[in-house]
Amino acid sequence: MASRYETQQQASPLGGRSRESARMWKPGRLAGVFLLAADYRRQDFAPHIHEDYALGVIERGAMAFRYRGQGLVAPAGSVNLVVPGEAHDGHGLDAAGWSYRMFYLDPDLLARAASELAGRRAGPPHFAAGVLHDPGLAARVRGLHRLLEQDAAPRLALEEKLQDLLAHWIARHAERLPAARDAGREPGAVARARAILDARFGEDLSLADLAAETGLSAWHLARAFTTAVGLPPHAYLVQQRVRRARERLAGPQGLAELAADLGFADQSHFTRAFKRIVGVSPGAFRKILQDR
Repeated sequence: MASRYETQQQASPLGGRSRESARMWKPGRLAGVFLLAADYRRQDFAPHIHEDYALGVIERGAMAFRYRGQGLVAPAGSVNLVVPGEAHDGHGLDAAGWSYRMFYLDPDLLARAASELAGRRAGPPHFAAGVLHDPGLAARVRGLHRLLEQDAAPRLALEEKLQDLLAHWIARHAERLPAARDAGREPGAVARARAILDARFGEDLSLADLAAETGLSAWHLARAFTTAVGLPPHAYLVQQRVRRARERLAGPQGLAELAADLGFADQSHFTRAFKRIVGVSPGAFRKILQDR
């Protein structure tokens, strides 16, 4: 279970200020990650320094901050970031304030990602800009942040999305990073990973579980698996769960019980996943089987 800290400030009936809120938490399934979701109107951060990387997406309004000797503005849709050890402040560009979703990431996490991408040992990457206009990165930050609000989000999906976010960010925006190495085919490791996912489809597996069985790093395995199969490991796992569901819907088992047996978080998650792949809901598919 994730640990959370939440604050809210209600508007004064005389002051005309809008509601202000901030929620900070540490997700239980990703190491080296801290999160903040905030909607600020009056917040004015004093100059300070982070030990972690700060990476976020502006969802409303605009944030102004001073960083590396420059006055910067991060508007809605942009990505704001700060590297460890750099002093910065932060406040709304105007009275409307801003809202954003922030990641605070351990430097060791970035160093491991850079090493995997480069194919050699690398230190934590450096990023010169404090504001990035990169819709792809913004979508990755927003998507993973929202997924981490769900305590039951699958571990494989979280790890894959974090890898994808870090790889995109580092490859496109880091300074002095060598070209990324080829993922390689690794047919034996991929076959072993597929066999594990086929056999243990009902479990909340992690990339570390698969990597330990294949002898590859989690990063290398995820990239090689996606290259060979055409789906990342989590999407393949969902595919196998849906395949098993098609077979078992001919029986009398209730949908909620079936969803739990197959490893879905709940019946609604099962229904959404099934419809995305099959095109109809599990209930509709069961009726088709019964009407034969």
